Amino acid sequence: MATIGEHLTAAVDRLRASGSESARLDAELLLAHALGVERTTVLAHPEAAVGPEAAARLLDHLARRAAGEPVAYIRGIKEFHGVAFAVDGRALIPRPETEVLVGLALGAIGDRLARAPRPPGTPPLAVADVGTGSGAIAVALAVVLRRRGMLGEVEIVASDASDEAADLARENAVAQGVGDRVAVATADLLPPAGRPAGLLVVPARFDVVCANLPYIPSSVVPELPVAASFEPQAALDGGPDGLGVIRRLLAVLPERVAGAGVALLEIGDDQGPAIRAAVAERLPGWEVRVEPDLAGRPRVAVLGAPLDPVALPAPAG
Repeated sequence: MATIGEHLTAAVDRLRASGSESARLDAELLLAHALGVERTTVLAHPEAAVGPEAAARLLDHLARRAAGEPVAYIRGIKEFHGVAFAVDGRALIPRPETEVLVGLALGAIGDRLARAPRPPGTPPLAVADVGTGSGAIAVALAVVLRRRGMLGEVEIVASDASDEAADLARENAVAQGVGDRVAVATADLLPPAGRPAGLLVVPARFDVVCANLPYIPSSVVPELPVAASFEPQAALDGGPDGLGVIRRLLAVLPERVAGAGVALLEIGDDQGPAIRAAVAERLPGWEVRVEPDLAGRPRVAVLGAPLDPVALPAPAG
């Protein structure tokens, strides 16, 4: 029987030949998955023999990866913000750059919880995650807030237009033990106020709104790496300029965001000027700034609602 080291060398060569830009990492992860061990075990024991069943699983994994399927889908798992999420073709794979949005949301939540005493009976802070996909943002927020002892003061409503994605988000919320504080609803953008969602009821207004909606221009979607073709295209395509869905969300924010609330919207790294213009047009009186991701690229538009936001009619067109 061939050893781990021999299988790893052959796997790297095959993936490199197929065009993988991360052939070594991909091979290590797929071999570990085939063996049912951690990647560190693969690295620490190159001399260990690989049995025929594991070798057959590895060949299957390599064939799928060589065809372009993302490693996360093959393994069925992706780590995001320190949490292991189940992932499959029902939703986008969580991206590292979205962790910046989670960090900003945690800061906004913590700031609001600390502003004034919260005696018994104080309504929980209402947080929305629009376009939740796998539930990565909502569940990561809940896990961190639980670790900080704050989750009892917060309710999170996660929504997605896709029934399949909503099901996956529920599975991840339950798997992480936060299903009682993260309600998942199928809805176009924000679900209606008063609608039951899991163990919660959708509030009329939210203190913090998070959204990772499609923002890639339609013309660019076919040019994305082949791995993206395995993901739901509706979760990528943001219309002609990439901001079609985001503009629809902007139109409903005045009536769904609490006074002095905040909306955090992930955007493309070239969309800063366009989102500022859209906010100026559709949300007069709101503040807007754009925060960079860890690579220094513009990534999250931070929209601050006035103290008393008023629902405004959406501009024509």
